Amino acid sequence: MNLKKTNYYISIILPTLNEVENISSIIKQIINLSNKFLIEIIVVDDASKDGTTTLLKKLSKKDKRIRLINRFDRNGLSSAIKEGSLSASGDIIAVMDTDGQHKVENLFEAIEELIKSKKDLIIGSRFLNNSSIKGLSDKRRKGSSIANSLARNSLSKNYLKLTDIMSGFIVFKSEKVLKIVEKIDVNGFKFLYELLSVSNGILDCKEIPLDFMPRKFGESKLDIAIVWDFFVSLIHSFLKRLIPRKAISFAFVGITGVLVQLSVSYSLMWFLGFTFQRVLPIAVVIAASSNFFVNNWLTFRVNRLKNRAFVVGLCKFLIVSSLPIIANVGLASSFYNLISPNTLLSQLAGIVVVFIWNYAASSRLVWNN
Repeated sequence: MNLKKTNYYISIILPTLNEVENISSIIKQIINLSNKFLIEIIVVDDASKDGTTTLLKKLSKKDKRIRLINRFDRNGLSSAIKEGSLSASGDIIAVMDTDGQHKVENLFEAIEELIKSKKDLIIGSRFLNNSSIKGLSDKRRKGSSIANSLARNSLSKNYLKLTDIMSGFIVFKSEKVLKIVEKIDVNGFKFLYELLSVSNGILDCKEIPLDFMPRKFGESKLDIAIVWDFFVSLIHSFLKRLIPRKAISFAFVGITGVLVQLSVSYSLMWFLGFTFQRVLPIAVVIAASSNFFVNNWLTFRVNRLKNRAFVVGLCKFLIVSSLPIIANVGLASSFYNLISPNTLLSQLAGIVVVFIWNYAASSRLVWNN
């Protein structure tokens, strides 16, 4: 690197969750390579349980350039990056992962490129010709490629040439980009994807090759919930962000509830010989309970209820759902008796009517969202 002295103030955002074995080395490398810049390092920690928080407190006491934001009641990668960015003081804001898979050298190359190119946003891409992606298995590489393709086609045509919309490695100018960061939905899948989606094509972007290294310590955060977030984010973007993300998630969880209700009702009718009117209340209650479990796991996982709160939340959810359950049963039965003895249409009629109430009341009264 050929870094020249500059007057730019650089804010480096490092989101952490259980990265005690990685974070100290990363911070040390940043400080060693930052002698050409005035910097601040903002570490946003989501209440790590492996000693990360304790280590960061010690590091921040030794070096005033290190600032810790310790979060107890908030979590999520996009949320952490947004909070860190909005608290930053720098002319330039840089974001990188803290799992050791991003090289610190690339960070300062990206900063230099941002200054030289006068772009709004520099993205470290794993998929350019000169990129090195030793840290991705063939399966993960293929999955990332598919995800990038889907995401790219949900965004403005101005971003169609970007190769890595899922990147966690970005550098941007605070003056222009922070106004857009303020609008980002913190429940989104990936910060960069949400940033591009909200920006509606106005950001002038450039990608640089990224060296994506194997993780040496800790565990990947990728799980089913993150895949679900990606699916919801795509729908959210395709719908032009007109419908709240959580409402979309709640609706698709509701579809799983429909499948549960239909499965239970038809199983009881076919195998036990129960009448439709007799099995319907049982099927509706089981479906409502299923919806609570899945929504607590996915839709409202930031506010996820545990232990005693989980039991209380389930009771609240069933109470909140009691009026819709009565309406569901009543409407479905009326439809069956008065309009058509079609059990499928009868149940769907009741299900559609109660969705809005369930989402609004559950969000406020069960998960306090």
